[in-house]
Amino acid sequence: MTHYATPVISFVVLAALVGCAPSDGPVQPTVTEQPYGTTPDGKGVALYTLNNGQGMEVRAITLGGVITSIRVPDSSGKIDDVVLGYDKVEGYLKNPAYFGGVIGRYANRIADGVFTLDGQVYSLAVNNPPNHLHGGVIGFDKLVWDAETFQNERGVGVIFTHTSPDGDEGYPGTVDLRVSYTLDMDNALTVDYQGTTTAPTPINLTQHSYFNLAGEGAGDVLNHLVTLSASHFTPVSKTLIPTGDLQPVAGSPFDFRLPTPIGARIEDNHPQLYYGNGYDHNFVLDRTGSGLTLAAHVEEPTSGRVLEVFTTEPGIQFYTGNFLDGSITGKGGHVYRQRSGFCLETQHFPDSPNQPGFPNTILRPGETYRSQTVFAFGVR
Repeated sequence: MTHYATPVISFVVLAALVGCAPSDGPVQPTVTEQPYGTTPDGKGVALYTLNNGQGMEVRAITLGGVITSIRVPDSSGKIDDVVLGYDKVEGYLKNPAYFGGVIGRYANRIADGVFTLDGQVYSLAVNNPPNHLHGGVIGFDKLVWDAETFQNERGVGVIFTHTSPDGDEGYPGTVDLRVSYTLDMDNALTVDYQGTTTAPTPINLTQHSYFNLAGEGAGDVLNHLVTLSASHFTPVSKTLIPTGDLQPVAGSPFDFRLPTPIGARIEDNHPQLYYGNGYDHNFVLDRTGSGLTLAAHVEEPTSGRVLEVFTTEPGIQFYTGNFLDGSITGKGGHVYRQRSGFCLETQHFPDSPNQPGFPNTILRPGETYRSQTVFAFGVR
């Protein structure tokens, strides 16, 4: 697998966090494994805990590669979990909101659950009528992956592997997948994706964690200050399928080129906000090359926590938890209401198999799919 150098964090002073680890906590990075329950068909689910000894801890399970917890310090050294989720495996077996999962084969939507590839029409599950969403009825987030841990000069981590058979959820080709999580000493979590296929197939993987930098269950995220490195976004139809256009953000509620509270314009009278019930749109990143680029910078004023997202992908889906409606009870009995969390899903664009003007998402035999995203945490 190709590894990219951890980027220099542009705004976050991560070095300041070295002294934030609890005095009785670990001083060396560790990775541990423990049971986390079983699936209805009897498969065991394992939980992996990554701790960098500097105050940050990440937990992930073999069910869907789900990140169940990310614990990071605030500006005073107080450590909180900053991702939404459940206390037990039973919640993740259903997980209608896709909390924390690895999404595929194709993240986001494909119009009408149909695409044509090399002259052949393929039909997929319509699990988000009238469209296909996040890989289908049983996407990668609902499957038990194999896993192994590692420790190297970059930090500690876990590698999840899975083979998606030909015809899986309607997609062609057998795809061998490898997704790794690496937690380094600078409080950055790197996600590396890799895949090969036996036949041409669309592939578009992402990580679907919902963040609340004030702490999971601390209320809505409307005061978070968001900056997105995007001069354009892909407007959508009423069913959230891109029109194919790249629309400038200037002069619209979609302009996050300067730090802007999520809630500042989310209720504006704009048709795109009406279609998405808020922000649920792909932003086209202002890239200058094929390597890692800064996609997003988020600050939470009360805690002082900062999240920066770097990626090799051309787009990022900014989603503000619009469809959380209080029907989900998560960790510690917290009820997740609308806008209790936000997602920054690095990706190729939605519906690309049906949009010839969008960046290519077709993986062919002999090629290797590679993608990398870094979630870098710090404080102001």
